[in-house]
Amino acid sequence: MHAPLLIVIQNCESMCEYMVTFFGEDKEVELRKRQIRLLHDCADACTLAAKYIARHSVFAKYSADFVSFICDICTKECMKFNDIESKNCAEMCMKCAKECKDYSMIL
Repeated sequence: MHAPLLIVIQNCESMCEYMVTFFGEDKEVELRKRQIRLLHDCADACTLAAKYIARHSVFAKYSADFVSFICDICTKECMKFNDIESKNCAEMCMKCAKECKDYSMIL
């Protein structure tokens, strides 16, 4: 079982979903459109990857690699903003990207 990896992926998914809701209600929502879309995509990719990894799907490696790619992009976008929420999300996405990349390379 890959419980530590699944926890990282699920934490990233939860953080990204929270951020979508948090910034969706923000007065600067127009300035964050790209960030919000990437957060939503990242959350969706994490959800699917966690399911594939948990059930040892033949697509587990590919989904982890895809999550790593999306998380890298999401990290860069979140780092453009100075608020603590975006900084925390960037850290979470960066960790998820690394863990998923490591996982995808060992299979």
